[in-house]
Amino acid sequence: MEQITYDDFEKVDIRVGTIVEAAPLEGARKPAFRLLIDFGPELGTKKSSAQITVHYTPEELIGRQVAAVVNFPPRQIGKFMSQVLTLGFPAADGSVVLSAPGKPVPNGGKLF
Repeated sequence: MEQITYDDFEKVDIRVGTIVEAAPLEGARKPAFRLLIDFGPELGTKKSSAQITVHYTPEELIGRQVAAVVNFPPRQIGKFMSQVLTLGFPAADGSVVLSAPGKPVPNGGKLF
């Protein structure tokens, strides 16, 4: 794998936010949820599409903090415009497990 510099790492803006809405994403090729994530007063709320249907339900996602890349360009997912990339890791079966802080932190905090 190619090594990067700390300056390269700083270009990726990863923030923490709290999911305030979650629902199935209609028209997605693979099962996914549409999320509305609150990133605090600086960034506000952003939309995200996430293929996290194996381990999570919309109800249990509400109030959960997640990490997301907030400085990628928006991406069209079916009829939905995803504004941020919600981050996760692959489980043994390839399904997605969300990446999140181990304790509550203020929304909008930047990963360093």
